Amino acid sequence: METKMYLNLAVKELDKAIKFYNELGFPTNPKFTNDKGACIIIGKNIYLMILVEEFYQTFTDKKICNSHTTSEALISISLESRKEVDEMIEKAVKAGGTDYKREQDYGWMYQKTFLDLDGHHWEVFYMDESQIPDQM
Repeated sequence: METKMYLNLAVKELDKAIKFYNELGFPTNPKFTNDKGACIIIGKNIYLMILVEEFYQTFTDKKICNSHTTSEALISISLESRKEVDEMIEKAVKAGGTDYKREQDYGWMYQKTFLDLDGHHWEVFYMDESQIPDQM
């Protein structure tokens, strides 16, 4: 069996969060979606589980952080080109997200950042591994 990754994030309004990620081009898997959470398909074997806060809380004894003011994680996703990075940020902003930080261009890696509706921090980048400098 192939390893799969499921990233779980707490959200305040499930329907709005589903719409946000669908507008970025990530489909919903209805098999793992109900009124408590949804499975968003990010890529082959990569899934985002967006769970309403009350349901998310059943999985942990820790307090759920306010991701608008506290960093819980930096979620990174690679894309196939600089153009796709720019397009993803445009889609995120159009869907209600925030263009969070100035772009970073290292020549071999191009990166932009957005915050989703719940303040989760997404790093979107394109990397040409053949151009990575020998001295990092």
